[in-house]
Amino acid sequence: MSTLAYTVRDSATMLRREFRHALRSPMFSVTTVALPVFYLLLFVGVFGNSLRAGLGTATPAGGHYIDYLVPGIIVMTACASAEMTAVSVSTDMTEGIIARFRTMAIARTSVLTGQVLGGVIRALASGVLLIAMAVGLGFRPTATPAEWVAAAGVFAMITFALAWLTVAFGLLAKTPAGANSLSLIVIVLPFVSSAFVPTASMPAGVRWFAEHQPFTPVIETLRGLLLGTPIGSNGVSAVAWCAGIALVGYLWARSLFHRERTR
Repeated sequence: MSTLAYTVRDSATMLRREFRHALRSPMFSVTTVALPVFYLLLFVGVFGNSLRAGLGTATPAGGHYIDYLVPGIIVMTACASAEMTAVSVSTDMTEGIIARFRTMAIARTSVLTGQVLGGVIRALASGVLLIAMAVGLGFRPTATPAEWVAAAGVFAMITFALAWLTVAFGLLAKTPAGANSLSLIVIVLPFVSSAFVPTASMPAGVRWFAEHQPFTPVIETLRGLLLGTPIGSNGVSAVAWCAGIALVGYLWARSLFHRERTR
């Protein structure tokens, strides 16, 4: 059996381990869904009318604030899943199970790959549930089947990228609480993006940051695919950001993992 085949086999084993942990600790999965749903209900039910009045022509064709909001909440679903990945990796580190895995005849990267794949699948499932709830609240996407597939691809890319980044957070942190604190970076950044209001409505300094951070092009690409708003160069920027974050996260996580192994 080739090295690649061993890696795939061992990664599948680690993925099954993640599923079993999810069944034994369902609060992880519930939290991944609950946080974005909370934001959806909060911004639609509490702030929706006020924020809708300030959108002007930025609102998609349907004219409802929920249509503008949902793409940003979808991205926040990926962020919530990534936070759980960081905590899960840190928990494994502090409990010593990863040290035990290092003594076994398995592909080293499979230990981390299983966490990443579990996080991506968890986020995709949560995204489907979120969209179903949003449709029940009045979300009316205009996407064609091809655009739905493209939107799922963009969502998978940002989820995969954030998963590798937060795996590194989990390896870096000394405790699960520390991993959770580090992951607040990816939870907070969407708030300073076009998720809730257009960047044009922000003060100059905040607007510059919002337009040049990773989440805004991803959100605008999803908004364009699902609702027909202009995408422009956001599609290319979204792919570039996702690829860059994934590469940095992977290299950082691998470096931290090997550093721990040599101690």
